[in-house]
Amino acid sequence: MSVQQQLAEHSVDAVIYHHASAETYRLFQQGYELARLRLDANLAVAKAPPAVIVDVDETVLDNSKYQVRAAFDGTTFDPVTWTAWCNEAAAPALPGALEFLNYAAGQGCTVFYITNRNEAEKEATVRNLAELGFPNADAGHVRVMTEGSDKTARRAAVKAAGYEVVLLVGDQLTDFDQRLKHRTVGERDLGVREGLADSLAQYFILLPNPMYGTWLDIITGRDADDKLFRKKAWLYEHTH
Repeated sequence: MSVQQQLAEHSVDAVIYHHASAETYRLFQQGYELARLRLDANLAVAKAPPAVIVDVDETVLDNSKYQVRAAFDGTTFDPVTWTAWCNEAAAPALPGALEFLNYAAGQGCTVFYITNRNEAEKEATVRNLAELGFPNADAGHVRVMTEGSDKTARRAAVKAAGYEVVLLVGDQLTDFDQRLKHRTVGERDLGVREGLADSLAQYFILLPNPMYGTWLDIITGRDADDKLFRKKAWLYEHTH
């Protein structure tokens, strides 16, 4: 079995959990129920036109079918197959996402979709969101990656346009603040516990994604050739 096939095997349980479990379905419902409560509270004290910022992948659109295909084929993430999947514009909405964002729009919020999909994937992403009925699903409100994955500048641009961001929703802590990316495994509570805890609680809803993310990149490296070795080294370290 190749290294890539072994890495694909490692993802199978997480993919099944995310794609098929009632627990994941309920976690998304629960997350968006909390989002509505936080939104209402923050709108009550907002002083400027309100905006809600959401991530796209594993936040409002469910790409677990792509992950299922990859796991079945014994492959891992590949930019070519990922773009092909995005351009199918076939990802379903995650539980609670459509209802929440339409509620937010009904309360006067403008919705911005800040995603690390790229420009080649933008048109299909807009179409996917629009066909599902998401509000503000157009080229002006879908902000893709053009100069790296850090979303700080794109979030700042929303504020610079005169909006007060009353809530953010994502599946990675960096969907709230890029400072939360720079931590070691032993510092997993850094920033969550200190400094950002209050604002995280009030302004950010974190949704589950066991399939991929910064949490895994910290251990394996994002583009490293020795991901399997790094995983085994981490396991060995934590048996002692």
